[in-house]
Formats: sequence, structure tokens, C-alpha cells
Amino acid sequence: MDASRDLVVAGTDSTAITVTDQGRGPAVLLVHGGSGGPADWAGVAAPLSEHFRVLRFQRFTYRREPPPAGADAMAGEVGDVLAVADAIDGPLLLVGHSSGGVVALESALAAPSRFAGMVLYEPPVAVTEPLGGEALRRARRALDAGGPDRAVAVFLRDIVQVPAPAVTAMRLPPPVWRRMRGYAPAQIADTEAIESLGVGLDRYSGLDMPVLLLGGGRLSPAHLRPRMDALAGVLPHVDSLVVLRRRGHGAHVSAPGTVARTIASFAGRVMG
Repeated sequence: MDASRDLVVAGTDSTAITVTDQGRGPAVLLVHGGSGGPADWAGVAAPLSEHFRVLRFQRFTYRREPPPAGADAMAGEVGDVLAVADAIDGPLLLVGHSSGGVVALESALAAPSRFAGMVLYEPPVAVTEPLGGEALRRARRALDAGGPDRAVAVFLRDIVQVPAPAVTAMRLPPPVWRRMRGYAPAQIADTEAIESLGVGLDRYSGLDMPVLLLGGGRLSPAHLRPRMDALAGVLPHVDSLVVLRRRGHGAHVSAPGTVARTIASFAGRVMG
């Protein structure tokens, strides 16, 4: 297994994006989800890089201070993904987790020829109603009033739909809550970026490339599976829908080997 190296790419805002570049072979670009970063995918990247060139970077919204919001944030997210893709020879396999899955969909929509296929891990697409709605506006008001703890609690309880006792329990390991609190401005902006896309999935009906939909079992938030099922009904070339029944929304951290093998199997089929 090759050691990782840095690839520096000019991002949407002309600032440098440092891409962690690992392995050799067909390229796989990992787009991290909300309240996280590329380091969360290190456990997946290591075994995957034995057969593929694996790239990961800090997303646009999560590297800006203060983070942009709405359509500007989504445009920056897509621009950064395309900037990385343009630095690589040949089509990439695009892997997007959670909100990163929505970014992956929008990136493929903007430049479908750059991608050989996609793996979408529980993207929170807005099917029949806004993703956050009034709850997102309450989270934004709390954040703007200087209450990141309140903003995180609203986001987790009313948007992610984590039961209230579990949200309270999350405060007990201080490092976990500090991490969520620190990511609050970017996480709220990230959700606003998804909301700026509007409601409905028809925009993706022309994405004629192989797609693997990946989900967790009962440990994942219950609202995510119907969203994936709706997406499967719109995308014209869904290769398969894989459910990791004993895992949840964070299997890339809790079971990185399983996630890496799932991606590698699909990548082998679509990239040779």
C-alpha cells in the first residue's frame, strides 16, 4: 500500500485545496458528509488504496470561515469537486456520504462525463418537502444568536430525527459534543445549501451512469431509507442498493473494511 501524498488544486474561490492522494489505479473521489472531514474516511481509504487511487479533501463549506450558505455554498461545493476531478486523468468514481452524497449528485449533474459512476451513502435528498424547513430556520436563529449548543440540538432532534434522550446522552462524552458544536456553523450552512435546491428529484432523472446506493440498517435515521428508495426510483441506472443491516449512518467509521469492500466491488465492475 502506497503512503498518502498531497495534491494541491486551485478551488472554486481560488484558494488551494489540499487533496490527500493515496494509491494507484482507477481514481475514487470520497466526498465526506456533514459535521466531518476527510480524516473520517481514512479507514476506508487505506484498504481501498490497495487497488485504486483514492482522493479525499475538506469540502468547500467546511473549509471556509465563515461558511457560505444557500446556493452559493452548493455552487462552491460542486466547483471544488469538479476542480479535483479536472486534475485527474480519466473518469472518477464519485463516492458521497450523507450531505456529500447530495454534492456528488449535483457534481455529476454539472459534468456527467467526468464520472464513471457514483456510490451514494444515504444522501438526505428532499423528496416531497424541504429537508429542514422551520426546524432549520430555528437552528439558524439559535446559531446567529450565539447558541451553537441549541443549534446542534435542534439539528439533531428535528432534522436528523435523533430521539431527544439520545441527543441529551450525546452531551456526556465532551469530545463528541465539542466536535458537533465546532461544526455547527458549517453544518447549518450545509443543510441550507441542500434546501436551496428545492424539493423533488426529477433533476436527477437524466443521470445515466451506474450508481450504487448504500445504506445502514435500523441504526440509521429512519427518514433516510425512504429518501434512498425515492432516489432509486428516479435514477435510470441503479446497479444495486446495498444495506449494511448491522450498521448505521457512520459505517465508514465503525466498519471501514466493509464499506471499502463494497465500494471496491462496485468500482471493479464499472471501472475495470
